[in-house]
Amino acid sequence: MRKPSSEDQPGWIFRRIHKVEDVFLALLLGAMIVLAPLQIFLRNFFDTGIGWADPLLRVLLLWVGLMGAVAASRSDSHIRIDVASRLLPPKVASALGALTGLFTAGVAGLVAWHSWRFVYGEWEFGGTAFSGVPAWMFEVVIPVAFGFIAIRYGFRAMVQIRALVPGTDAEVNSAPNPKDGASS
Repeated sequence: MRKPSSEDQPGWIFRRIHKVEDVFLALLLGAMIVLAPLQIFLRNFFDTGIGWADPLLRVLLLWVGLMGAVAASRSDSHIRIDVASRLLPPKVASALGALTGLFTAGVAGLVAWHSWRFVYGEWEFGGTAFSGVPAWMFEVVIPVAFGFIAIRYGFRAMVQIRALVPGTDAEVNSAPNPKDGASS
């Protein structure tokens, strides 16, 4: 009999997607770490530079920021004010978490939709960013990143809503209640 592998588990697809995201983010950041000091070195010591490096660094900053936001949405690690989940009972905190998850998914979905319309307009217009490269190629990260964020928060909200429905086997995932034995 064959031993079950990680590929047999339903989460293997998500683990692979997370790995691809992490590697892609590391490559983007690595390119910035190499290119920025190289540009400074060339300017200071040789009175020259790479003509496309500054605009590319600005684009890389956008990509790193948005891909970092996607990675933060993976583990729900965005900055937030989280007083309510610590003070409210677990069911109420979970309901509030589901509501904020739906709101976040909705806002991120709207941003994804309208940024996609913007990128499509750039593609139709045929504008270039630098060195003859079409601008839409650099801007496509905006709708893709916000789309991923919307999907993740939408799924997270659905899981929390399902946990609130009596008779389901889902557990309420919330922050520990300070009244449940947390000592200070």
